[in-house]
Amino acid sequence: MLTARGRVDLPGSLEGFLRHVEANFVVLPVSGRIAERGIQFTEAYPRDPMDRLIGATALVAGISLVTADEKIHASKEVPTIW
Repeated sequence: MLTARGRVDLPGSLEGFLRHVEANFVVLPVSGRIAERGIQFTEAYPRDPMDRLIGATALVAGISLVTADEKIHASKEVPTIW
């Protein structure tokens, strides 16, 4: 969506980018635990469903979230880096 809106430029095709990501990173599936955790954030956390799934994935996996999103940082609900 960000590419289609011109907000993110990829160095090639979307398909090529996704293959690169899958080859170089662990891509975690959205589990029932993650989905359940995603609806438990307070109002301080961003309301965007994708932000909530990403934050819930970090919490369930026990990892820090790399983000520059000030609302996520301010909420202090997910450990963050950056």
